[in-house]
Amino acid sequence: MANVAFLGLGVMGYPMAGHLVDAGHSVKVWNRTMSVAEKWAAEYEGEAVSDIAAAVTEADFVMMCVGRDADVLAVAGKAVPAMKKGAVLVDHTTASAQCAREVGEMCVAKQIGFLDAPISGGEAGAVNGQLTVMCGGNQTHFDTAKPVIDAYAKAVKLMGPVGSGQLTKMVNQICIAGLLQGLSEAVHFAQSAGLDVDEVVGAIGKGAAQSWQMDNRASTMAKGEYEFGFAVDWMRKDLGIVLDAASDLGVDLPVTKLVDGYYADIQQIGGSRWDTSSLLARLKSKN
Repeated sequence: MANVAFLGLGVMGYPMAGHLVDAGHSVKVWNRTMSVAEKWAAEYEGEAVSDIAAAVTEADFVMMCVGRDADVLAVAGKAVPAMKKGAVLVDHTTASAQCAREVGEMCVAKQIGFLDAPISGGEAGAVNGQLTVMCGGNQTHFDTAKPVIDAYAKAVKLMGPVGSGQLTKMVNQICIAGLLQGLSEAVHFAQSAGLDVDEVVGAIGKGAAQSWQMDNRASTMAKGEYEFGFAVDWMRKDLGIVLDAASDLGVDLPVTKLVDGYYADIQQIGGSRWDTSSLLARLKSKN
């Protein structure tokens, strides 16, 4: 069992840190809002700490799950100097590959390990300990950290050097954006044609059209239920990272760009915090 610090207790980090305690690790947590850390500590057998350096000083592993590139750099900038030699920093934030490389360089200078390790699976995956984790870094650091990450993951894979985890997460978001638009159009078509969406999914859901989104979102979309899951604001943040990276690579992503614009429309009609399946609401608003 390890000494672990967890920095950032949002909808993902809060249950992830709890799974570490359940797995037997000694866990200290830090959150920008101290009351959240205190609430977590009252729920789990861990310690809430108000200072980043105090949280990480004795940690063998430091997990981060914050918001954007600027947050990653700010938190890592305080954590890395306080970490002990040989410890490993694992960043679960979805950020840019360049951000990951900058943090990786900080860690090399301090002789600590680093993995950029964005996650997929949403809030439900975090709560149930069923996340997919895509890692960038070296094999030794990955092999050392994987047994700890396993506390909240169903799949953990090393994709290549630092930055590769973030690039893999970008591929994930490209796939989801196009898939959700297609599913939204399919549900809209089915309802317009007078079909029962649940019956349609029952008929086609085991064939070539099947997807996680169909299994978990088609029914709620049909009911106009969007108050859960991964928020549109965060998806637009992720797609912005994707489109910036695509521009740097000289890669055209026309569908991703189109769907990002559709999510901007969702924000305009008040859906910033709706689930990403709310693309259907945009189609309905056009009628």
